[in-house]
Amino acid sequence: MTKFQTMTGSAIAAVLLATSAGAQDAAPESILPQPKAEQEQTQAPATPQTVDEAFGDIQMASGEVVQEIPSLEGEWTVSQAQALLDFIPGMKAEGLNPSDYQPDALTAAIAAGESEELNKLASEIFVWLVEDLRDGRTPMESRRQWFVVDPDADRLPTWKLLEDALASGEIAETLTSLHPKHPDYAALKAELATATDESRIKLIRANMDRWRWLPQDLGRQYLVTNVPEYMLRLTVRGKIIDTYRVVVGKPGRTATPQLAEMVEAVIYNPTWTVPQSIVVGEGLGNKVLNNPTWARNAGYTATKGANGWITVVQQPGPQNSLGLMKLDMPNEHAIFLHDTPSRHLFNQDNRALSHGCIRVQGARELAMTMSMLGNAKTKADIPAIREEVSEITMSGEYTRYAMEKQWPVYITYFTMATDVEGQMKTFKDIYDRDAPVLEALDAPRVSDRARETSEEAVEIIDDMQITT
Repeated sequence: MTKFQTMTGSAIAAVLLATSAGAQDAAPESILPQPKAEQEQTQAPATPQTVDEAFGDIQMASGEVVQEIPSLEGEWTVSQAQALLDFIPGMKAEGLNPSDYQPDALTAAIAAGESEELNKLASEIFVWLVEDLRDGRTPMESRRQWFVVDPDADRLPTWKLLEDALASGEIAETLTSLHPKHPDYAALKAELATATDESRIKLIRANMDRWRWLPQDLGRQYLVTNVPEYMLRLTVRGKIIDTYRVVVGKPGRTATPQLAEMVEAVIYNPTWTVPQSIVVGEGLGNKVLNNPTWARNAGYTATKGANGWITVVQQPGPQNSLGLMKLDMPNEHAIFLHDTPSRHLFNQDNRALSHGCIRVQGARELAMTMSMLGNAKTKADIPAIREEVSEITMSGEYTRYAMEKQWPVYITYFTMATDVEGQMKTFKDIYDRDAPVLEALDAPRVSDRARETSEEAVEIIDDMQITT
């Protein structure tokens, strides 16, 4: 009997439990674990509009076609402007500063009655509120190594929100709908309501804003890692199905960046192409060439080109630095989740030890679970997938097991959040990323903020297993 056939992890057990009688003809989602209690389901995000659909074209007299930019100024009634003014004080409960949104100026404009000045000011305030609630108030330059591109600005364009709010008169409702939906945001908001220590209040505000940097809808099923917590969660329909300890990047150049990527496949028995920083910088290339017996026992093969360039590859096996599996999630940083032969590291409290990639305890169980959830359409498919993956693993041969149903994975950075037990906790700011966020929240609001970071991608490739 193979290792996978004897596995009893809660993730696989939950999957098998979900495939009870009646599931054979169900939709693909029916094989997923069912929530333990009824909960409001997040609607699938609307398909983002294309540029042409969003803006339209204008035919000039010369025949030239130019893009029509939607107006960010609407016509406000006094009652609508009053509803906007009444909404502003509530920003304090959301961890934002009400004074950012010009309540005194809006009060004066309302007192003067309907006018072009009221239209301009109320529209500007509405736009600012949309940007801060939907996208986060922290400017991109203060989000260190934040490479997540939030799709909400495309899904919920500002001009459309303004247009619909004025047409329906639902000013407060439109703005309220932009709050993050994740229960962790609500937990932080509840914590803020009772906090009295100023430093704690600031930390709560910073982490509430971090939720706005992410998509409002994370998906029906996803993986999420909170780097400072050193934990990975497998989440389905808003419920945590399983959790895993992880090892993340060491502080400095090898710190793990924040990403949102898609897991396209599971790689079983992976090879590892050693980065040149180790081949040359640490002398591994020459060591492999000059010590064939050691190299063979360690699983290394090396080739030397005519120009002297040495390439070293570690073959699949028990000593491979990536262990027995990795999740294939292509990205320009070469970051991925993988197994490790150095499993003793998961017992340490400080697990910021890798060269950037994320090492997962229980990675083989996770790999099996992802293979099943990514490909099984009914319960009848599961035994065959489980057997196939078990045979692949035991073969020792490199195999890319594609996932028909790809999963998003979010690598996040929260220094205050609910832990895997559901308790509000603070976590050590291992990469010193709180300070720029706190400074930005205390500084005057920045308009016309960039949506993407200007930081250059740093390719981080995990190194050999740590022997400490």
